[in-house]
Amino acid sequence: MSRNKVTILSLQEKKQAGEPITMLTAYDYPTGLLVDRAGIDIILVGDSLAMVVLGMENTVSVTVDEMLHHCKAVARGAKNPLLVGDLPFMSYQVDPREAVRNAGRFLKEGGMDVVKLEGGCEVARTVKAIVDAGIPVMGHIGLTPQTISKLGGYRVQGKDVASAKALIDDAHALEEAGAFSLILEAIPSPLAELISEGLRIPTIGIGAGPHCDGQVLVTHDLIGLFDRFVPKFVKQYADTFSSTVEALEQYRDDVLEGAFPAAEHGYGMSEEALETLIAELGQDS
Repeated sequence: MSRNKVTILSLQEKKQAGEPITMLTAYDYPTGLLVDRAGIDIILVGDSLAMVVLGMENTVSVTVDEMLHHCKAVARGAKNPLLVGDLPFMSYQVDPREAVRNAGRFLKEGGMDVVKLEGGCEVARTVKAIVDAGIPVMGHIGLTPQTISKLGGYRVQGKDVASAKALIDDAHALEEAGAFSLILEAIPSPLAELISEGLRIPTIGIGAGPHCDGQVLVTHDLIGLFDRFVPKFVKQYADTFSSTVEALEQYRDDVLEGAFPAAEHGYGMSEEALETLIAELGQDS
């Protein structure tokens, strides 16, 4: 079924109408194609690919060039969702001008529609610079994996009054700077509801309860393709890792037992051609 390309404007219309927004990650052509076929509104080519695709211990090590490689692949497969490129660690923190250049690469080279970056008030100036350059920005506050060492690990944020008020200030600073949407990660549901109700722009929650304007998960978590851990806020809809291992083991056993390949998996040859070939080979010898 054909559908229209999702845009920033259509997301804003969804918020105003109270219609939930759906968002998932993708890191390659086939996953981008699958997420698109599923009718998801937004695809994030997240720096989480560092862990779930490249096998790194965290998201800090992935580079701009590695991110762009995966962005290009996703863009080839996904045509309808809004495509979000995740600016990796140290690609925007040093200098707003450098941030603008890197963000531009995600649109020009990576085929993305918009970019995402982590942080609150401290990155508002950078967000404004990128937006002023004509590049839409999605913000990300709460648990920000790129600064996990500073946060003391993967912990819920905004549980006390002071930190909750700081997150509310972050959200409004990003909206004022021109961000078109915010991801709220691992914060209490009541706080996410307060932030969502207080903003004009859509919020997308991950571990932030049901009151955000939309929801996002890492696709590899959702389908059970990442084997190291499963975050508390994830609902697994499949166990792809186990079922894939079982399929590979069955292939191995079939080869070892001579069950694969069978006759139907090969190509035939006419008896006349085979006899002629054998005869000619015999003459050559």
